[in-house]
Amino acid sequence: MDSKKLALLCREFADNKKAENIIVLDVRKLSSVTDYFVIASGTSQPHLRAIVEEIHSRLRDEHDLRPARSEGATGGNWVVLDYFDVIIHVMHIETRQRYDLEGLWGDARPVKPAKAKRPKTPAEK
Repeated sequence: MDSKKLALLCREFADNKKAENIIVLDVRKLSSVTDYFVIASGTSQPHLRAIVEEIHSRLRDEHDLRPARSEGATGGNWVVLDYFDVIIHVMHIETRQRYDLEGLWGDARPVKPAKAKRPKTPAEK
């Protein structure tokens, strides 16, 4: 799976658990470490755990992907899942404001999610 598709899939999985302010940043021209950052916020430690678990388990079960490493306790305020070309940051709202990754990587281009295709009406079929 290419890195952009993986990043957008992680965004979708975070959205499944109602993560807030989810962004995908294209850092390919700025970093030799990874291609994309996915940054999402949760409102509480249980919310952060649910978001991380959704991403981790869906990628493992549906795509046979496991992070190279993860940092941060699932009971903490910031969890990082490293899938080489995509690094996911799931942060408590206050932690995200304090560290301001979007500002730090301000030159990165945001990636918009693909628009859902509108189902065809019977007249269009």
